[in-house]
Amino acid sequence: MILSLQGCMAVGKTTAIQYLREKAPYVNISYETNVHIVEEVKRRKLDKNVYEDYLEIQRLWLNNEVIRYHKAKAFACSIMDFGAEEIEFYTLNYPKSIGQDWDIENALKKELEQVRKCMPDRILFLDASDEVLLRRKENDNTRSRNFFEHYLKYLLPLKRDWFIGRENVDVLNVDDLSAEEVGKKVKEWVDFWKEHYLKMKEE
Repeated sequence: MILSLQGCMAVGKTTAIQYLREKAPYVNISYETNVHIVEEVKRRKLDKNVYEDYLEIQRLWLNNEVIRYHKAKAFACSIMDFGAEEIEFYTLNYPKSIGQDWDIENALKKELEQVRKCMPDRILFLDASDEVLLRRKENDNTRSRNFFEHYLKYLLPLKRDWFIGRENVDVLNVDDLSAEEVGKKVKEWVDFWKEHYLKMKEE
């Protein structure tokens, strides 16, 4: 079974994944591995705001996600730190967020078809108000979030519209929850769907 943890930057996804790693060793965690792609993009001097470059960049990401999915499928239960649903969303929506009307669907038809075969069984979308996200981002000095303002203003509204309300998406609002409480609730969600999936297989 493939599960995926979704949400905005600064929502607490990484902390929840760390909680799972400590408290749910029976779940395989598939981290978003991107260093080699970032290095390849830099090496080739590709610019995501240029159409032809953007297509090349997203081909790298889409192909990488297919490989990652098949590795995760080898385990009885894997949770993706962002899964194939994220790369599909971003590929189609980043151009909109910068005011471009590029025909990505047709330009990357083959790659998108492959990644759509790699979707998780269930997705948990961690959501928080913009005020809470801004506060958390300001209090986190561990990593650069220079893309954050653009993300919050232009991509997050598209992301909420894209995911919330889908049949296989559950939503957890974390506004009033501590990091520990979020971790516990994420683990409860994982355990519930893992058990549900096992029962379905037995029937």
